[in-house]
Amino acid sequence: MYEYIDGRLTFKCPAYIVVEAGGIGYHINISLNTYSSLGDAERCKVYVWLHVKEDAHTLYGFADEGERRLFLHLISVSGIGPNTGRMMLSSITPHEIQTAIVNADLPLIQRIKGIGAKSAQRLVLELQDKLKKEGSGSLIAAPLRSTVKEEALSALIMLGFAKPASEKAIDGAVKSGGQELTVEQMIKLALKHL
Repeated sequence: MYEYIDGRLTFKCPAYIVVEAGGIGYHINISLNTYSSLGDAERCKVYVWLHVKEDAHTLYGFADEGERRLFLHLISVSGIGPNTGRMMLSSITPHEIQTAIVNADLPLIQRIKGIGAKSAQRLVLELQDKLKKEGSGSLIAAPLRSTVKEEALSALIMLGFAKPASEKAIDGAVKSGGQELTVEQMIKLALKHL
């Protein structure tokens, strides 16, 4: 729902910040990594994720897009909720988390408060291939602009198609139409393969 909030930083502590934008003060939960990245800036731009539950709508903020993507990967694992994901990002750097998962460094992952042996194994099992596929360091240092393939994949998933089937359809579209397709052309070709 929200991509980022850019405004005046009116309050900052290690657990949360308050950013005033458009006359509204947003209470945003942050990790220690984001806390240290913000420094003493008066204005800030924080990438956010909104967690909606029956009894609360909670904003989580991140210093950059890469940290948010890693957080979303972490909370996609069964048993890892937003607060545990935030705890992980507060305990060690996002790059260390990514490296630990890719290298199956279970002892390092288990040193994080709230992560036991089973959770560490689940994190490695479910995320290792995803993070390897995205390449070393690419999650953290990824540019803000998506590739045509990524945008087409995202659109197909939002239309309700399964990710594996969408990836195959996009690969088929690239083979039949070449690399120089626009997002719209790639989606149209991929829909023929679905």
